[in-house]
Parts: sequence; structure tokens; C-alpha cells
Amino acid sequence: MYDIIGDIHGHADAIKQLLQQLGYENSKGYYSHPKRKAIFVGDYIDRGPSIRETLEIVKVMADNNTAIALMGNHEFNAILYNTKGADGSYLRERTEKNTQQHARTLEQFEGKEDEYRAYIEWFKSLPLFYEEEKLRVVHACLDEAHIQYLRDTLPEGRLTDQLLQKQYMQNSRLYEALEVTLKGKELQMPEGLFFHDKDGHRRSDLRIKWWLSPENVTYRQYSVEAYDSLTDAPIPPSLTAHSRPYAESEKPVFFGHYWLQGDKELSVYAANVCCVDYSVAKAGRLVAYHWNGEQSLCASNMYHAIPESV
Repeated sequence: MYDIIGDIHGHADAIKQLLQQLGYENSKGYYSHPKRKAIFVGDYIDRGPSIRETLEIVKVMADNNTAIALMGNHEFNAILYNTKGADGSYLRERTEKNTQQHARTLEQFEGKEDEYRAYIEWFKSLPLFYEEEKLRVVHACLDEAHIQYLRDTLPEGRLTDQLLQKQYMQNSRLYEALEVTLKGKELQMPEGLFFHDKDGHRRSDLRIKWWLSPENVTYRQYSVEAYDSLTDAPIPPSLTAHSRPYAESEKPVFFGHYWLQGDKELSVYAANVCCVDYSVAKAGRLVAYHWNGEQSLCASNMYHAIPESV
């Protein structure tokens, strides 16, 4: 059975607390459980105070088969930040904004550049999703068409420099599949419609609940993020003609990524849909779902730990 654990973002104290709550012991130099395995949904780096320790905990568990470590968008961004394209420029531009997002990781690896590069190589080996007979796990979005494309395209299920250099470009099939799987789906609102995000910035691109059918749904209901300024207008069918909602008959799917409010009660989105990211890096909680094979998910199986430091 599995414990699906949300985005850690360098909070080693919280992951140690949570693993201990779930019955894992560090008796062999790594955390293990006699009957269970952890599945980490990704985003181990950036933001937090103990990124190197977090990576060590997760990698050693994965190396010893007591955990499965998936790739998150922050690991993917770090790969791109350190990979040059055919034209010699980095695939993720080293702009002030992009460097700032990665700054705490870079700071904590200062003077340990070889170790940093080794982790970048490890990131490339991380699976983009996990699936077996009764569950699925992904960082942000499980779209079957994109998942099948990634299965067919990635050699041995891993990213390579050559593949990224040749095929990772805006509007390519690889670009779209990776962006959606690791960062989720967005809906561009019609011209004239907009909202203000938590930082007061005017936006018209909506991070959506991709598992929902958009039929008879408003912009407010379809948004992952709860914004008071969002309209209750219904979404025009023309904007969601190609949506692929997650059917109620499908096996449970778990994911992180969405920065759910850490002060809210833990809950599942549907009987087969659960997000385990409760904003540990924004004064929230690190959350795990303690899964025992059930096909109908229940919030009472969710555990949490609160970080001691930010």
C-alpha cells in the first residue's frame, strides 16, 4: 500500500515529521516501512530552508525502493535552467524572475556545484507519472492522451538532453505534454474578462480543475484557485470543446502542485480525485494520503505535518 505525499519544497523537518506519523522509521540510514511505500508527487526543491536535506531523504528512499519519486515542475524547470538548446541558449531563460524562483536552491548548493549537477542528472531520471491497476499519481494533471504520448516518446521513460534539445520548443507535442502533465491546464478567458490574483495582478488565464466536466460550470467553479473577483458567468462551450474530464468510473488519481490553502480543512475533490498539496512553503501543511487500496477516497485518510521553519 502507498502513502502519497505532496510538494515538499525544501521542508525537511516536515517530511521527517510526516513519515514518522505514517509509521516509517529511519533505522538503516533511510526511511522505510515494513508494509508500505511512499509516493512523492514532486517539487522537492526551491522556496524552503533545507533543500539539500530534503533531496537526500527522498533520493535515498527511492534508491532503496522504499519510495517512488516523481518529477515536479520545479525539478523540470531546474533541468531546463541547466540545459542548453541547439542555439546555445538555456531552454529556461536565466531571467531575473526564473533565477529568483530557483534562488534558494542555488544558494544552498553554493560551493557544492558537483552535488547540484548530480541532482540535476537525477531529476532527468524521475518518472513523470505512476500508474498501476488501482491508482494513478502525477504532479499536476493526468491527461490520457499526453500520458500515452510520453510513454511512446521517452526512451526508457526518462528525459535526455538530446530529446529536449531537438523536440522541446513552444507549440511542439513534447512541450505541450510536459507542460500539461507537470503544470496543469489553463483556460484563457474571453477578451474583456479578467480577475485579480492574490498579489493583485490582473490575469485572464485560469488554472482549471481539469478533472471536472465544464458543462454548466462557471468560471469561479472551474478555477482551482478561489478568487473573489472571479465571475459567476458560465463558461462558453466553445472554450472547452476539447476538454477531457476525469470520469467518475476511473481509478483514483492523486496529484500535488495547486497550492491549496493550508488553513482549510483537508478534503478530497471527488471520490476518485485527491490533491495533496496544501502549501507547506506558504505557511501551510505538508499532506499525505494514506491509501489502502480503496477506490472511494476519504479525507479521514489524510495526514499532515506543519513545518517548524520557513
